[in-house]
Amino acid sequence: MITSADLAQTPVFANVEESERQRLARKAADIRLSPGDWAIREGEEPRFFVILEGTLEAVKYIVGQKRVLGVSNPGDFSGETPIFLGSTNLVSLQALTPCRMARFERQQLQELVRDSPAAGELIFQTMTTRLSTAQQVARDTPSARVLIIGSKYDRNCRALRSFLSAHRIQYDWRPNHLEPENAELSVSVDGGEPLINPTVRQVAEALGFPTVPKRSDYDVVIAGSGPAGMAAAVYGASEGLNVLMVERFAAGGQAGTSSRIENYLGFPSGISGDELTERAIKQAKYFGTDILIKRNVDALELTDRGYCVKLDGGDLIAARAILVATGVDWHRMEVPGMEHLMGRGVLYGASRHEAYAVSGKKVFLIGGGNSAGQAALHFSGYAAEVVMLVRGAGLTLSMSQYLIDQIASKRNIRIEPYTQVTSVHGENYLEQIVTTTRHPGSGETTETRDANALFLMIGATAKTGWLPDSIERDPKGYVCTGRDLTMWPLDRDPFPLETNIPGIFCVGDVRHGSVKRVASSVGEGSMSISFIHEYLALSNPS
Repeated sequence: MITSADLAQTPVFANVEESERQRLARKAADIRLSPGDWAIREGEEPRFFVILEGTLEAVKYIVGQKRVLGVSNPGDFSGETPIFLGSTNLVSLQALTPCRMARFERQQLQELVRDSPAAGELIFQTMTTRLSTAQQVARDTPSARVLIIGSKYDRNCRALRSFLSAHRIQYDWRPNHLEPENAELSVSVDGGEPLINPTVRQVAEALGFPTVPKRSDYDVVIAGSGPAGMAAAVYGASEGLNVLMVERFAAGGQAGTSSRIENYLGFPSGISGDELTERAIKQAKYFGTDILIKRNVDALELTDRGYCVKLDGGDLIAARAILVATGVDWHRMEVPGMEHLMGRGVLYGASRHEAYAVSGKKVFLIGGGNSAGQAALHFSGYAAEVVMLVRGAGLTLSMSQYLIDQIASKRNIRIEPYTQVTSVHGENYLEQIVTTTRHPGSGETTETRDANALFLMIGATAKTGWLPDSIERDPKGYVCTGRDLTMWPLDRDPFPLETNIPGIFCVGDVRHGSVKRVASSVGEGSMSISFIHEYLALSNPS
């Protein structure tokens, strides 16, 4: 319990009247930390802390690098800056020694400043000093962790930039204007020696991303880190399970590439896919989830204790339960010339970083779903014109109304219904596309158009080729679960998200019958952990 005498020992409360100090002491929370514990985390709702005992370290990650901004000792305080700026916590505060702190809510800090001029003056002087320090840190911090020199038409260069953007790693890209077959890809990480023609995994390892599992056995192995897999990782680890999440490219799945998700509960002004992903990763790591990046689950084998997971490269991991959350790939188009120009102006999906490459240009986008609508809106702020080519009559059958309304308000977005791309042309990069438009009741017209970029976002294909052939799928390859199963080997009923192989569960877009929305995927991932707990209890009744 915090007392007036405890507060009186600190400079900020030394000149506060005794009655006021007693009143605030009654409202303070008595926080005790062990070495390594976090008092506050960057991005959390701010509180005002006064340190009574021990030493803490202020930490901030800037362009992916840990920066120690200072050390706080008994009598120091923290948290006033984000409160008065109306922001979330700007730094993290971690205990270096056993610590005791008095924690106050926003209202108590405002009352202290209002009712005690001496305390207010000290608080605002300290806040001013800290803001000046932030300016110096900004000046001393490099603008990017990674320097890339490579052709914009080099597929590996593009894959690397997509990976870095998805993980919010700042990079500086200097295009090499040689043709891809003659251009060398050079990548420097944190000012080190350049890596020549590296793979994305090599760059990930140089950045410190984990690619090797910490353990040889886990309670649950999650394949895929989209919203469904991430939600399962958070809930599983928070409920005491040892969780490994394996991601073949970048966390977030297709949702992670969305420029703005505006219909997700709790974010009235919307949230970008990469920001949602970054928050989820931090949350999963906070609860203890192990995450492997740029690794694949190649195979699963049944063992006496559960399953053996084989990763690419040969690593073998024991798992008591498996969660399939691999999501979907974009549906591939068989159009003359497209394969030759893939990555050279023709792309599946639409990452946010692509917007800079199309500034002032004319962009064509194939698709009429929500992902296509979000991409069109994002590109409209950069491209001279965005043309959406839709095979059907329009957007109303496949896109949310809020996106349709926003698209209608953009002068540089044009919708062309009943239109398909029949071929693409260009020697080294995309130069032209040929489209065919069907006019109901009056035949067809074919047109050749100049094009700077073509983005394909037309439906999805399930990523299930790595699963055992014995797992039941629907005719399109999506995994069947629960009551949709036609095969089941046990006396008990399958759990709602369980496949026909007991102990293998499936969630998200890859599951047959799932609702293709971020909120639905998060819900399924969260629910799956309850069913996995029940399965583990049945498998190990002791």
